[in-house]
Amino acid sequence: LSFTGMVQKLDQKLPVANEYLLLSGGVREGVVDIDLDELNVYARGTDYDMDFTLLVPALKLHDRNQPVTLDMRHSALCHSWLSLRLFDEGTISKWKDCCTIVDHINGATNYFFSPTKVADWFYDSISIVLSEIQKKPQRGMPKVEKVEKNGTIISIILGVGSSRMLYDIVPVVSFKGWPAVAQSWLMENHFWDGKITEEEVISGFYLVPACSYKGKKDNEWRLSFARSEVQLKKCISSSLMQAYQACKAIIIKLLSRPKAISPYHLRSMMLWACDRLPASYLAQEDYAAHFLLGLIDDLQHCLVNKMCPNYFIPQCNMLEHLSEETVMLHARKLSSVRSDPAEHLRTAIEHVKAANRLTLELQRRGSTTSIPSPQSDGGDINQPDDRLAKKLQQLVTENPGKSISVFINPDDVTRPHFRIDDKFF
Repeated sequence: LSFTGMVQKLDQKLPVANEYLLLSGGVREGVVDIDLDELNVYARGTDYDMDFTLLVPALKLHDRNQPVTLDMRHSALCHSWLSLRLFDEGTISKWKDCCTIVDHINGATNYFFSPTKVADWFYDSISIVLSEIQKKPQRGMPKVEKVEKNGTIISIILGVGSSRMLYDIVPVVSFKGWPAVAQSWLMENHFWDGKITEEEVISGFYLVPACSYKGKKDNEWRLSFARSEVQLKKCISSSLMQAYQACKAIIIKLLSRPKAISPYHLRSMMLWACDRLPASYLAQEDYAAHFLLGLIDDLQHCLVNKMCPNYFIPQCNMLEHLSEETVMLHARKLSSVRSDPAEHLRTAIEHVKAANRLTLELQRRGSTTSIPSPQSDGGDINQPDDRLAKKLQQLVTENPGKSISVFINPDDVTRPHFRIDDKFF
C-alpha cells in the first residue's frame, strides 16, 4: 500500500493526511456500488488468492456540519457532478487539468471534477511509481504481477510471498457528514436503531467514479455509502450473513451474463429485509437456510417487478435501466435455483474449493522453485511477506462489520498503519 504514499509525493495532488478505506473483496464482488462494463474478468485461484478494494480520496471535504448539498441538476438520482467552487483556489489550480470546464454567459468559469480524467491521472501516477519500484527492487517489497486500468478503476495484482493479492483501487471524493438527498432516510425507523448510533452511520460518504446509464461519463460521480454499510453490517446476524454469502456465490456464477445483477443489489435487498422483518426472526441462529430461500425470493420479486430501491436513497431504482428480456431471463434462471437450491449451492462451493486447490498448488510450486534474491542472505525471503499478506487477510476476516482504514504518511511510506474503528495498529 505504500506506493499510494509515493503517488502523493509525485505532484502533491492527493491530500497529505489521507485516510483510505480498505474493504475485503474486489469491485467485482459488489463491495461498492460500481457496475462497470470495462472490468476485466479475474478468477480467484487462477489470477489472485485474496482481493481487496481500496478507496483513495483524491479530494476531501471535511469541514462541514450541515447536510452536504451536491449539484444534481445534470444527473440521474444517486449521481452528482462536483464543482471545484466548493474548494479553495489552491485546490482548483492543482486539479484544473482533471476537470471539464464550463464557461457561463456571465463570463464565470466552472471547473467540474472529472471521474475519467482523475482515473487517467491516477493510473499514470501509479504506473510511474510502480516502474520506479521495479527498477530498484527492495527486499520485502511486493512483486507487481499486473497493473490494469478497468474503466475508472485501477486493478493491481501484487505477489506477496507465495500469495497474490488483488487490489481494486478506486479514486474517490470523501465527505464528512451526510448528503441532503438522503436526509429523509434518516427520519425512518431502521433495524439498526438502538444498536449503533446515528453518528456512526452518518459519519461520511463518498463520490465514486461511476456514471448512470444515460449520464455524462466525464462529469458524473455516484454517491457511495460504503462507510455506513460497514457500520450496518455489525447489526446483521451471522446466520443472515451466511445466507447472503451463499446467495452471492450462486448469483455471481449464474447471473453474470448478461451483466444485470451484482452482489451490491443483493446486499441492498438484505438491508431492506432487515428493516422489514422482525428482529426476533432475524436473530434465529439456525435459520440460515430459511434466509437463503428468502433472499432468492426477494431477488426474484425485484426482477419480475424491475424494481430494486437503493437502501439510502429509495427513490432511486437500481434496476430501472434493464430491458424486459434481461430481467425475465434472470428471473427464469433464479426459478431453477429456487427449485433445487442445494444443488446450486453445492456447485458454488465446488468452484470455491477448486479455486483454493489451485491456489495451494501454485503456492506449493512457487515454494519449490523460489531462488533467493540477490539482496537476501540466503534465508527464506518469502516468510515475512507471507506473514504480511496473511496478517492483512486476518485483520479483515477477524473484524467483520468494522471500519478498517489505512493511514499513510508520504514522508515515510515504509510504515502504513491501520485503524479498526477507533483503535490503531
